[in-house]
Amino acid sequence: MDEAGKDCQEKEMKSTLFATPAAKLAEAQKKAEKFAKEKEAHNTCRELIQCTALTRIIYGNEHWRLAQALANLAHSYLTLRGLPVQAMHHANSAKYTIFMRRGASATPSEERGEILSTLVTIYYTLGVANVMQKNSKESYLNLQTAERIMEELKRTDWISTPKLKVSERDLSVAFGRANLQNKKLELAVKHFEKAINATVSAEGEIAPELLNLYQEVAQIEQAKKNYHKSIGHLLQAHSISLNLYSKFSMEAASTALLLGKAYASTGEEKHIEVAELYFSESLTAYKEVLGMDHSQTMEALKEFCKWLAHTGKRKKAYDLLKESFKSQQDPCSDFNKQAAERLYIMGCICLAEEKLKEAYQLLSECVQIQNTLYGPHHGKTKKIQELLDVLEV
Repeated sequence: MDEAGKDCQEKEMKSTLFATPAAKLAEAQKKAEKFAKEKEAHNTCRELIQCTALTRIIYGNEHWRLAQALANLAHSYLTLRGLPVQAMHHANSAKYTIFMRRGASATPSEERGEILSTLVTIYYTLGVANVMQKNSKESYLNLQTAERIMEELKRTDWISTPKLKVSERDLSVAFGRANLQNKKLELAVKHFEKAINATVSAEGEIAPELLNLYQEVAQIEQAKKNYHKSIGHLLQAHSISLNLYSKFSMEAASTALLLGKAYASTGEEKHIEVAELYFSESLTAYKEVLGMDHSQTMEALKEFCKWLAHTGKRKKAYDLLKESFKSQQDPCSDFNKQAAERLYIMGCICLAEEKLKEAYQLLSECVQIQNTLYGPHHGKTKKIQELLDVLEV
């Protein structure tokens, strides 16, 4: 390195070492925003921890800005890292910090707006974290509080509009999931549809966020036995996945599999051909993206073959399962949970075809694997062993 380069590095080191806490805070906030946009979860949380420590140094333990820093950290743990326990811990700390200020002097209007937006972040984070923890009652109470504060923010005229980390769409999705967990299916659909409409208005009809929303509302419609509505939503999701990604992508494979299952669940003869088409499309995409040995490919194969056997296409199901063993690249794949499940389906197909000798051989291989995986006293092992005992008689 030349002299000029060394001098430049030294100056940079000195400016970092002697920077004020306020300057360091501004730099950490800038970095956190950059990492969050790039979905770099670990780096974002690291910078937000730095922000929290520096905010505590600058403003003390009872300032609303510390609550804001803690709320931002909690929100990142939730949305970027999917860690509800850590998110709840920091969100509760933020809430405690804000409500410690009750005896404080009157807050200026601009600051009040930021405090309210921080409270929206806190209650939203607590609401979603409770959904993830399967605590639907607590979740709903927190989400309702976030909604009330958001409404208050909209009603008031602010000198500068407070920034919100949480959108109305985020809140609608959270309400949808909380209602789904509470088995309030009608309300769940209403909230998901509200989220879909908000996303379409803001980002257009092929926004990536719509993929999960259409799939979730389709799942609810299927639970309500509204199969045709469910199929409509899944067709939208599949169209988006083909537009944004490709025919051979995880997104297209996933939506095609869901469509195959949705058409199959109608039980209507007119849907047999289209169900087979989507099952086949899904399996091809999974094989292309993940390879034959992957558990998700095996799951798609298993679903397809079960359905084929159920609709009387037993030979096709058997041939696909048999071919899957030949296509595997990892020799260990012959001796795992997926292999046992495939052998069991093949054995059941042989039983239905009255090929008892072949069925016995396949089920014997299946029980050997299950014996190794689960032990002889496990329910799965005992079930196959009882079937083998009957075939021996």
